[in-house]
Amino acid sequence: MSLKNINPVNPESKKRIAIVISNPAVSDTTGWPVGFWWSELTHPYYEFSEAGYEIEIFSPDGGNCVADNMSDPDDASGYSSSDLISRGFINTPVLMELINNTKKVTEIDPGKFDAVIVAGGQAPMFTFEKATDLHKKFAEFYEAGKITCALCHGVAVLKYAKLKNGEFIAKGKTLTGFANCEEDFADNAVWEMGILPKDKHIMPWRIEDEMKAIGANYIQAGMWKGFAVRDGNLITGQQNFSGTETARLVIEALGK
Repeated sequence: MSLKNINPVNPESKKRIAIVISNPAVSDTTGWPVGFWWSELTHPYYEFSEAGYEIEIFSPDGGNCVADNMSDPDDASGYSSSDLISRGFINTPVLMELINNTKKVTEIDPGKFDAVIVAGGQAPMFTFEKATDLHKKFAEFYEAGKITCALCHGVAVLKYAKLKNGEFIAKGKTLTGFANCEEDFADNAVWEMGILPKDKHIMPWRIEDEMKAIGANYIQAGMWKGFAVRDGNLITGQQNFSGTETARLVIEALGK
């Protein structure tokens, strides 16, 4: 693909972004209810809003979506209590209505959007395998030369999304996503608290391992550090602390 075909953006028009979040599910490994992760939606949403972009929110099945509990600033765990951006989003009724009534990914017209970004959370690891419409849309954006982006466990989409020639989009690409060291940390935490026995893992498979198996050049910046990388028109973010970095690479690619 020549550089002139990457990011076919009209500089005179307002940029439009499609953000995809996962539908709620139940974890096959833990039995917990799982969903999307607030900061992986809200932090990019904030950055895109500040840049003057128009944003629409979608999910594979459409309808009401639910976030992972620990991503809520008001969750009893206190894990995300300092996330003021998510707190502001959650307490803005007009924005919450977007979460309660997401559009189906089949309604995304790649010709009307400049980029797609797939947010993570725990649910993508259990639901994206069957989200074939999402695989197709993601590939459509990529093959149209438009910015195609995934964040944290949202990078799970790259385990399934393929080009028209049958090859994985991720093959040969430099990318990131939730790291093995972060999966180890999360597993050890629930083991030490006695929430799960040590023969159980939170996730059914791992982003880093699967991306390497596909033939991607997987990289990461260290545990829980905000990090994102761009390779052509593919942008990936490492984990839930990387929403801002991911969005800023998108904005750098598209302009204001």
